[in-house]
Amino acid sequence: MPKPQAASTRVLEVRIGPAADALDRFEAAWNRRAEGRPARALSVLTLPALPQLAQTLSPARWALLEALRGSGPVSIYELAKRLRRNYKNVHTDVTQLAALGVIARTSDNRVLVPWEVLRAEFAL
Repeated sequence: MPKPQAASTRVLEVRIGPAADALDRFEAAWNRRAEGRPARALSVLTLPALPQLAQTLSPARWALLEALRGSGPVSIYELAKRLRRNYKNVHTDVTQLAALGVIARTSDNRVLVPWEVLRAEFAL
């Protein structure tokens, strides 16, 4: 049985679905606030289809995320060295994952994974 997560666990929900899903979440949050109920923090990455998810979280990028999660903030150069990958390819992966919010940059331009859990949801 999976271990329950602490309330402070940082979770990124990865979903497959149309862009309109983000509008639905916005509307639900708006209605929640209008009714006087507290807002809930929710971090979601929605991709249009499974091929985009597989490309976004390719095996090489997944290894990059695991390395970052294990090491904490590092430079892209150091990350490429640890992964034994070409700097340019690692830089490209970091740039794309950062644009999607999967990884973050520190003020001194190091990169890190701000999430403890990536939770995937696939609706047919």
